[in-house]
Amino acid sequence: MAYENLVVEREDLIGIITLNRPPANPINLAVLNELDTALTEWEEDKGVRAIIITGAGERGFSAGFDVKTAGTPDGAKAMSRGQEVFSHIEKYPKPVVAAINGFALGGGCELAMSCHFRIVVNGERVVLGQPEINLGIIPGWGGTQRLPRLVGRTRALEMLLLGTRITPAQALSIGLITRISQPGQLMDDAKNFARILARKAPIAVQIILDAVTRGLETNVDEGLRIELEGSNRVGKTKDAIEGMMAFIEKREPVFKGE
Repeated sequence: MAYENLVVEREDLIGIITLNRPPANPINLAVLNELDTALTEWEEDKGVRAIIITGAGERGFSAGFDVKTAGTPDGAKAMSRGQEVFSHIEKYPKPVVAAINGFALGGGCELAMSCHFRIVVNGERVVLGQPEINLGIIPGWGGTQRLPRLVGRTRALEMLLLGTRITPAQALSIGLITRISQPGQLMDDAKNFARILARKAPIAVQIILDAVTRGLETNVDEGLRIELEGSNRVGKTKDAIEGMMAFIEKREPVFKGE
């Protein structure tokens, strides 16, 4: 389909989604709907094994909710729709990497947190945070839930209640992001990372993502049950046999998602 707010591309086994509303790449209902459509299209596509989400331009990944739509019917719909789409990303059966090319604030930070990995370009103007408290509101797209799960309760409360904006180095130190990329290297680093993920056994990747995501929402006993169920399933795949044979034959495995 034709996208008005995104640039959607494929490169080898990687799907790349770019929020295309520079310089701030604000998120409105149309952006959310298009993002969900692109993800749904690739969900069962064996030719796409990893996803990168980034922003157009060099200033910002996303400044979050498009305030120009506040008070409109579409703005109201975007609040619940954002939770749906970001949950879709969090539960996505393929690895999703946020390539954060500038500031990621509010809903932009929440979008990044819904991804499985976050790579951030290093720069003086690059900050991450949930500044909603400064406007007298709260995060509405998962910030109060995902942030404490990533960085811990106390650090999350500090960021949420003070509206703190943190640098890439600070974000890395508290576990909010996966790694830092140098200027001019972000997309190369993100693509290389995604390519490594794309070479892994797709079914095993899917099962690990599902086990971790569901396991974090329950107790250890139930999490172990989910893991055992997944282990039994993946053990019957052709990729499992290929992995064992490749190890014995001292070669790189070629996984086909079967």
